[in-house]
Amino acid sequence: MDVLTLAGLQYHAHHGYHAEERKEGNSFEVDLTFYADLEAAGAGDELTHTIDYQQAEETVRGVMEGPSQKLIETLATKMGDRLFNQFKIAQKLTVCVRKITPPLETKAAHAQIVRTWKR
Repeated sequence: MDVLTLAGLQYHAHHGYHAEERKEGNSFEVDLTFYADLEAAGAGDELTHTIDYQQAEETVRGVMEGPSQKLIETLATKMGDRLFNQFKIAQKLTVCVRKITPPLETKAAHAQIVRTWKR
């Protein structure tokens, strides 16, 4: 099993539990980790034999630019469901969504959810 990672996709989007977060927006990062047999891609040098990460990013961007969600768990689920359906070559997928500097009284680098899909 091979691993293809797309890390640190950065977005400013209008998601969050509090109305002010949905109005003003927050900074988010997304990591995608695909587990698949990519031997054919390595041997044949064809994009059709691997995960097209441009398409993957477009899918993530569609969720991030889409309707406001209250929870990062919801964002991760929407992304993962779409990506896992889109890329049948993937046997496993991990999606990590981070809200940068969440609105807490204590300084925090980020809040994060990691979800995994398996065939």
